[in-house]
Amino acid sequence: MGKRKPIIIGKKLRGEWAEMIFMLRATEHGLQVSKPWGDSRSYDFVVGRPRHFVAVQVKSTIFELEEGWMCTVCSSGNPYPPESFDFLAAYVVFEDAWYIIPEGEILGMKSVSLHTKCSHSKYEKYREAWELLGRDLNANPVTGHIDDIQSCAEESPPTGLNEAGIHSRFSSGFHREVPSSTVSAQGGNVFRLRAGTL
Repeated sequence: MGKRKPIIIGKKLRGEWAEMIFMLRATEHGLQVSKPWGDSRSYDFVVGRPRHFVAVQVKSTIFELEEGWMCTVCSSGNPYPPESFDFLAAYVVFEDAWYIIPEGEILGMKSVSLHTKCSHSKYEKYREAWELLGRDLNANPVTGHIDDIQSCAEESPPTGLNEAGIHSRFSSGFHREVPSSTVSAQGGNVFRLRAGTL
């Protein structure tokens, strides 16, 4: 792919132009893009669908290094605070290359080096990684921790239990049977399940 010719002079105009290119490319990849009103947010676009939106900050660079390109990822000379956005979309103008980088990869940094000619460079795995913007960030939620488990036993099975001590309500509604002494505990709160209260 040949280098793109510089067609816009001026940092602010180039930034606005890069945002328009981002909207075009994201749409070409089947992503839904929305632009917040004004420019006071710490992100430029919202990408996604109901119950799954990600905030994207767009940056572009024409600053060439000996090998690669340097792209600033700060605001007013300072690194972005945590949770300012979900992804950085960095555009190397002369290479016509996009890097979709998770916020955690550039947290606390003022700039990143993008090496389009080296497949082993740190950020190369994020080159044209548009699929990251379509993933559900909450697909694998963290489950709660069980701090304590207690149980109790009855001397004789009360009414409603079979000979094995299994309550009839569990045997028909679940894949496995639950004994009357089964205890459920979540988040440090302990709940005793006794047959007399079911």
